[in-house]
Amino acid sequence: MYEDDEGRLDAAEQLAEHNPHAAAEAFSAIACDQAVGDEVRLSAAEQLAALQPQAAAPACLAIARDRTVGDEVRLSAAEQLAAVDPQAAAPACLAIACDGTVGDEVRLSAAEQLAAVDPQAAAPACLAIARDEEVGDEVRLSAAEQLVAINARA
Repeated sequence: MYEDDEGRLDAAEQLAEHNPHAAAEAFSAIACDQAVGDEVRLSAAEQLAALQPQAAAPACLAIARDRTVGDEVRLSAAEQLAAVDPQAAAPACLAIACDGTVGDEVRLSAAEQLAAVDPQAAAPACLAIARDEEVGDEVRLSAAEQLVAINARA
């Protein structure tokens, strides 16, 4: 029916003009489909957020928790999730921050995003980064400083 992932996204975009509810379902299906490319999934989640913000939360969470998705795309999905449902962003940020396969800076960014949403949930993420000897010293220090700031607020 469609030649590629972009074709599915284009069709959903056209559908949005005539039937927003059906388009939201299409965007959600694309965003949650692990066979679809990372950027297309993120774009579908962003378009879903524009149509039905609350419906975007599960799609963004699916992308953010998917270890096969690129680090930056996972973080972008978590940030999009924080924009539509801050409390739902906590597990997504935590999953990224505690994932040792994710790049150091992305892990730290996720921990910082988590601290903005749920400071107490950010403490274990910051601790995991600070203790990870594979992480660069500057990032480990930043995570430790973030942990100190969290504990000072508690």
